[in-house]
Amino acid sequence: MATLTESIKNEVKEIVYSFFAEECEVDIAQINDNTSIIKDLDGDSLMFLELIEIFKKKYNLDIELKVIGKYAVKHPVATIGQLIDMQLLIIEHENRLLDLEH
Repeated sequence: MATLTESIKNEVKEIVYSFFAEECEVDIAQINDNTSIIKDLDGDSLMFLELIEIFKKKYNLDIELKVIGKYAVKHPVATIGQLIDMQLLIIEHENRLLDLEH
């Protein structure tokens, strides 16, 4: 679990933008927080899983995929900005992510 600083927020955004630019073979300048992962980038859910693994390693996170899955069902992600927001919640709350709903 990490305390979110501006540095971490900027780093997460940079990693997500770079990841999708590379994976979807688009110029990073074409990506913004409102970019649709599926419609604009032709992305998929496996990319989200890859990103989770990247962040788990980078921030030494202790979170189970089923926790993320349960949260994502109630809080679906469609845009890059929503994905970044969810990733920040995962970094900040880890396995206590579902406690945010109470």
